[in-house]
Amino acid sequence: MIINIAFATQPMRWLVVTVLLLAFASLGRASEQPVRVLEPPVRIVATFSILGDLVSQVGGNRVAVSLLAGPEEDAHVFQPTPAQATQVAQARLLFSNGLGFEGWMNRLLKSTNFKGEHIVVTKGIAPLKPSSAGHSHGSRHGHSHGHQDPHAWQDVRNVLVYVKNIALGLCRVDRSGCPGYQINAERLTESLNALHRDIESSWAGIPKERRKVITSHDAFAYYEAAYQVQFLSPQGVSTEAEASAKGVGRLIRQIKKEGIQALFVENISNARLVEQIARETGLEPSGELYSDALSKPGGPAMSYIDMMRHNTRLLTSAINTTRAQGEKP
Repeated sequence: MIINIAFATQPMRWLVVTVLLLAFASLGRASEQPVRVLEPPVRIVATFSILGDLVSQVGGNRVAVSLLAGPEEDAHVFQPTPAQATQVAQARLLFSNGLGFEGWMNRLLKSTNFKGEHIVVTKGIAPLKPSSAGHSHGSRHGHSHGHQDPHAWQDVRNVLVYVKNIALGLCRVDRSGCPGYQINAERLTESLNALHRDIESSWAGIPKERRKVITSHDAFAYYEAAYQVQFLSPQGVSTEAEASAKGVGRLIRQIKKEGIQALFVENISNARLVEQIARETGLEPSGELYSDALSKPGGPAMSYIDMMRHNTRLLTSAINTTRAQGEKP
């Protein structure tokens, strides 16, 4: 409704004038308020997709995360492109797994003259040794990771340490965002604790003597130690190491002797070895596990938590199926 002041009564005129004056005064005060300038996101590089997911969850919308080895890509044999080297050189923060997982890391840091913060997320974790972690049946070139198994994320409890180190690293370069990073880390920690309990519960009804699985390479030793599942593989802890014919033959004999039925391929590994084992044992692969990399968008393992739930669901389902078949009269 529009009021024509000229034809309004005198009380009405005073009312309209008062309202207008108050409105203009309010606008003046609003214009005096400082304009908040949005800070650009913190530029971060993570070495592989699993780690990138964790960094993104802790960092939230204050960070921009670039990946080196992306979803479905094998970080063991990663070779950085010139564009990725530039991303590393310009990043304020670089997150890596450590424990020898990124065997190319020192060369990359040197070639890019990286000046930012480098956070190794496995700091504080007691690593397993390949000789005592998992059951690789030999390879031609040994273990490129030395005397440490780098796949620590396969035990959910280790990822609690990852999250803590990620939050500390983010707070170090972005103090104003630290309260938010800590809140995100606490929420993720709660989800991870629930995940660990769920995985334990999933295996609770399966006898330990039946928890035997064949995979492409020795990436599940931490899962084995945490959840009492025996993993057998023809290849060592690195996909760079070629499985020996002798080792593969020994594994095939063990499969036949012990009646192991759960055979899996991995998303980052060449399926040739698993196909050979399938042919010589008569087994059919029970599905695809995600070991060192997440799935692409739309896949079953787009986040770390999704990956662990997917793998556990496939593993327990395969063993329960073969168990039920074995118990038929």
